[in-house]
Amino acid sequence: MDNIKIGILSLSDRASAGIYEDKATPKVKEVLQSYIKNECEFICELIADEFELIKEKLLFLSKEAKCDLIITCGGTGPALRDVTPEATEAVCEKMLPGFGELMRQASLKFVPTAILSRQSAGIIQNSLIINLPGNPKAITECLEPIFPAVPYCLDLIGAQFIHTNEAIIKAFRPKK
Repeated sequence: MDNIKIGILSLSDRASAGIYEDKATPKVKEVLQSYIKNECEFICELIADEFELIKEKLLFLSKEAKCDLIITCGGTGPALRDVTPEATEAVCEKMLPGFGELMRQASLKFVPTAILSRQSAGIIQNSLIINLPGNPKAITECLEPIFPAVPYCLDLIGAQFIHTNEAIIKAFRPKK
């Protein structure tokens, strides 16, 4: 099995300033390592909610680090400093609105404020970018419903083949 390169970009003014601990990055790693059987190589960054910096890091993770999957955590709410979806859209060649729609729908089972979240996903070259909320509990709630489609999406864009741990989660790939 080939290694999978995964970029994790956590967006938080306070965590990046050392005011509190980044709990999103370890949660994303934990969930993805339980879902993916391939060896995962993680490239992790923790930065402030700055539009240009987010764009720069997304471009680095996709074009230079050549990550197959890039997960952002945070910056998806309605606050003025929440600009992750806009930065993602600015660098992507194609947006995949179904990811955000499903994540919001799943989150509504837990909190009525899920309608305020602006998760999204898009493609840049051979990388799939998925915007998740920064709350560790919400990360699991959002990844679980969408992940079955992630491996096939990566197949379609020419990224590495993901083998899933089918005891935990099953990937959907059309029968050939």
